Amino acid sequence: MKKAIVVGATGGTGATVTEELVKRGIRTVAFGRSRQKLERLSAGLGYPEHLTIAVGDAFRSDHIVSASEGADTLFHCANVPYHEMVSKLIPLGESVMEAADRLNLKVVVIDGIYPYGRRQMERATEEHPKQPHTRKGKTRLAYEKMLFADRWSRAKVMIARLPDYYGPTANDASYLGSTLAAIAAGKMAFFIGNMRVPREFVYLPDAAFMIVELAARDDAYGENWHIPGAGLISGKEIVRIARQASGSAKPVIPLGRIGLSLLGMGVPVMKEVVEMLYLTEEPLVLSGDKYERLIGPIRSTSFGEGITDTIRALQTRIE
Repeated sequence: MKKAIVVGATGGTGATVTEELVKRGIRTVAFGRSRQKLERLSAGLGYPEHLTIAVGDAFRSDHIVSASEGADTLFHCANVPYHEMVSKLIPLGESVMEAADRLNLKVVVIDGIYPYGRRQMERATEEHPKQPHTRKGKTRLAYEKMLFADRWSRAKVMIARLPDYYGPTANDASYLGSTLAAIAAGKMAFFIGNMRVPREFVYLPDAAFMIVELAARDDAYGENWHIPGAGLISGKEIVRIARQASGSAKPVIPLGRIGLSLLGMGVPVMKEVVEMLYLTEEPLVLSGDKYERLIGPIRSTSFGEGITDTIRALQTRIE
């Protein structure tokens, strides 16, 4: 990999992938809609000489093409708001793939576990049946089929699948992002789903390391890859660690179907979370066996260290 472009570079996964590429000395283009956010990202990384920023609309393939001069690998980290997923996700992906196909790029798509539907394996391998029962799950499965469609004759694509994630760059697009941000700020927080059931979370810097490792392997394209977390942890334990790190003891309120539906009357995104609550009650845990066979050990920061570092990074920004 000589030069990469990160589409959606200022989002939770995009910012971390950009940072990982820059750490490795890879020439990188950070592509996004907001010049202000892109400049903030560059400043946070110390204005590295091998990082450039490009402002554009990811729904416009010509914008991506213009920004991708000299690149050989594209990381598709852009996403759409939860309540716009059904109507906008596939058009966004098509724009990215049209640009990549035109330029003969390798494409690394960051996605989640929604296409699997309900858990059917103790630890889900990449061969887990895809039987989604929710609107968003069905949309994500159609998205995968579009990405691997024969119409893209030149671009090579892989999908890196993450469970729920957290980290210094995570935002409201992640279930845990807003919870940790509120705790770091010493405010009352909400926790989406059951706080007693242990679930899988991946620390974003770990995920970015593994994603970039995969991206450098030509034989990894054309397939799905799981990016697992450090194991399972309950919401109660997450809150305990976060409070200890922040010094805050403000309440954290769990949100179930009723609470999310009420909040959804004013915040459409919250209402859309309801159909995905099954994942907080019957967690699907990813197997990393395939990654370990081809690449090596799973990068796995402990929850104690990862959550503490996240809280401290968030507090630094507040100050």
